Amino acid sequence: MVTIALVQGNITEQHVDAIVNAANSSLLGGGGVDGAIHRAGGPEILAACRALRASHYGKGLPTGKAVATTAGRLPARWVIHTVGPRFTHDEDRSELLASCYRESLRAADELGARTVAFPAISTGIYGWPIDDGARIAVETVREARTSVEEVRFVLFDQRAYEAFAAQVR
Repeated sequence: MVTIALVQGNITEQHVDAIVNAANSSLLGGGGVDGAIHRAGGPEILAACRALRASHYGKGLPTGKAVATTAGRLPARWVIHTVGPRFTHDEDRSELLASCYRESLRAADELGARTVAFPAISTGIYGWPIDDGARIAVETVREARTSVEEVRFVLFDQRAYEAFAAQVR
C-alpha cells in the first residue's frame, strides 16, 4: 500500500525518485508547475522533451497520458510529464484527470521509482476545482496497483494543502 504524504512547498525542491510535471501537450515548457520544472531542471529536460516530440510524440502528449525524461538539475532522478484535462462544466473529464495519476504511477513503476512527488494536476490554469481535484488524486493513488512506496503531494498554497488534507484523513 502506498504511503501518502503532503507537503506545502515547491515541487522542484523535492528529493524523490520522480517528480510529476503537470505539462502541456507540447512538452516544451509553459507556465505554472511546467515552467518551474523546466526552469529549475535546466536545458536537459527541454532537450529530452524535444527528442520525444521528434520521435513518438510528434503531435504532442495526449491528455491523460504520461512519459518520463531525465530530471536534469533537479534533485530527482526523473520527471514524469502528464497532461491534465482542462475543467469544463459541459463535459465530465474526471476519468482523464484520474488517468494522469494512474499513468504517472505506471511510468514510475517502469522506471523503478519508489518515491514520487505530484502537484495538484489541472487545478491551476486548467481550472479544475481544488476540492474535486484533491478527491480524484487521492482516490486514484489509493486504488492504484503500483510498486511506488510513497506518493508525496506537493501543494503550492495553504488552500490546496487543506483540500488534500481533507481527503487523506
